Amino acid sequence: MYIHERKEWPELGWNQAKLADLLAEVRHLQGRWLGRMEALGFGLREEATLQTLTQDVTKTSEIEGEKLDTEQVRSSIARRLGMDIGAALKIDRHVEGIVEVMLDATRKHNAPLTQERLFAWHAALFPTGRSGMQRITVGGWRTEASGPMQVVSGPIGREWVHYEAPAYDRLKKEMAHFFKWFNAVSETDLVIKSALAHFWFVTIHPFDDGNGRIARAIADMLLARSEKSAQRFYSLSAQIQRERKEYYDVLENCQKGSLDITPWIEWFLNCLKHAIAASEKTLAAVLVKAHFWKAHAGESFNERQRTIINRLLDGFEGKLTSSKWAKLTKCSQDTALRDISDLLNRRILAKDEAGGRSTSYELHL
Repeated sequence: MYIHERKEWPELGWNQAKLADLLAEVRHLQGRWLGRMEALGFGLREEATLQTLTQDVTKTSEIEGEKLDTEQVRSSIARRLGMDIGAALKIDRHVEGIVEVMLDATRKHNAPLTQERLFAWHAALFPTGRSGMQRITVGGWRTEASGPMQVVSGPIGREWVHYEAPAYDRLKKEMAHFFKWFNAVSETDLVIKSALAHFWFVTIHPFDDGNGRIARAIADMLLARSEKSAQRFYSLSAQIQRERKEYYDVLENCQKGSLDITPWIEWFLNCLKHAIAASEKTLAAVLVKAHFWKAHAGESFNERQRTIINRLLDGFEGKLTSSKWAKLTKCSQDTALRDISDLLNRRILAKDEAGGRSTSYELHL
């Protein structure tokens, strides 16, 4: 029996005493982290937010098997935050869509969650009206034509059904109940409410596709509300991606269990704790970047050099070669080599010791 087939559904419960210490620890970590961010100053907070949201958008898509271009995501978020990060990129509309959803969820975290708002999120995720090659209902609940909404794995003919969501004809009633609960003032701690909302929404599975991404956006919305801050300094989605197997296992077990979903909430709180700890790397990268530009404040750089240096400071994927420099800055190979030589002479760049036919370069920090 699935949890939504139980007579008491959706009266979810949990063992408050068992979760109390873990919740207190997470709340302490949130408060301490927000305090550290406040001490950084506006510019560094914006940079940390940009790094975190870029992670959030790329990783929530990666969980669903979709690989987004990190630089497009970063550029899209920066433009919406009013940040200048160099030359603007041409951005795929799928990237624009998920960025719009995540920013709407976190920047407008105090706004009510409504059917119209969720439909707009869903339409933004699927601008072509298709999931892959399959046409789906966009900006509306799944219909009878969708058939049973199942989570399956395994080869065709030998599929394993992990979960089957409520039938399409229950969706209006199910979602009306969810919206009423979500928007009501409650004594439930907002971090616990974030865990509940994620589980409840993904259990209803109201859309043909995109349910996981929207569930995580809803969770982020409540976490932002819990911190009274639209700025994000840790990525829950990035941590879920790292713990993906456990994520699906605990969801499946609780969706086939009783109305007591303590194991899910416990997992969610631990995942959140790990996400906050992992954000130390983001902060370290932001501080390294700030220190670099402070140390070189009196020096002259052309726009191409600034663009590539920032890319390296933000975590350049792969090795930087003169060919990549020319492609990224849309200049000739000769111009790229002149830019690189200048930075080598100033000991800002260093040659990769490996050498070889394709010489690569790294920052001299």
